[in-house]
Amino acid sequence: MTGAKPKSHGRLSISASPRPRDLMAPQRVKGAWAARIVTLFPEAFPGTLGLSLTGKALAEGLWALQTIDLRPFGIGRHRNVDDTPAGGGAGMVLRADVVAKALDEAAIGTPPDRALWPVVYLSPRGKPFDQATARGWAGAEGITLLCGRFEGVDQRVLDHYAVEEVSLGDFVMTGGEIAAQAMIDAVVRLLPGVLGNASSTEEESHSHGLLEHPQYTRPAVWEGREIPAVLTSGNHAEVERWRRSEAERLTRERRPDLWAVHLRQRYEN
Repeated sequence: MTGAKPKSHGRLSISASPRPRDLMAPQRVKGAWAARIVTLFPEAFPGTLGLSLTGKALAEGLWALQTIDLRPFGIGRHRNVDDTPAGGGAGMVLRADVVAKALDEAAIGTPPDRALWPVVYLSPRGKPFDQATARGWAGAEGITLLCGRFEGVDQRVLDHYAVEEVSLGDFVMTGGEIAAQAMIDAVVRLLPGVLGNASSTEEESHSHGLLEHPQYTRPAVWEGREIPAVLTSGNHAEVERWRRSEAERLTRERRPDLWAVHLRQRYEN
């Protein structure tokens, strides 16, 4: 799209281009995990991914973030990316031919094996995103995420490219960009070197099918409420038993669905 004015995004200058754009990292660690985002709003990235531990890891090249702007692949003088739904109805649908060109661009240099490089459409009708999914993606070389808009994407392009559909939850958003950031955050924190204490990922919610136990810190007494005595007893075995018991209690009370799965797996083992 010639003549387009670049859009300001912090240190970045983003203008319409079909080429993937690397964000933030001046250099990338060899073999680092990468996320490629197909979106109508590349200026939405890195967003919150540029902050805190994920942002530091991105700047250090421990992972890479690239955006592929969907608009330059649009049709005609106005770069149209959507059209009315076949069969009638409200809203607009992203065209298969437009999305296909963007996915082809995103696929350059990536392995064809979906286990090594998943290609995912962020969709409310997809399978729920969970910690197991995050761990699976973290074990891949990278991922391509397609951010939908309007009423969705022409089904033919999803079928043709064997695109997996994944949902952030049972609700509908205006687009996939926020969901993409949430999912990438969940994956990046599992990558080697991102967290200072890697063992912390083994104790948090969903890591073992249970919600995480309550956490406490100083002061020892706050508003008349004390830290549970077992946590200051120095008895590590008792602390671990208490944490396990609390994790089971919270899961049983708040997520009976997870508790049922936990019980089934425990009996099977």
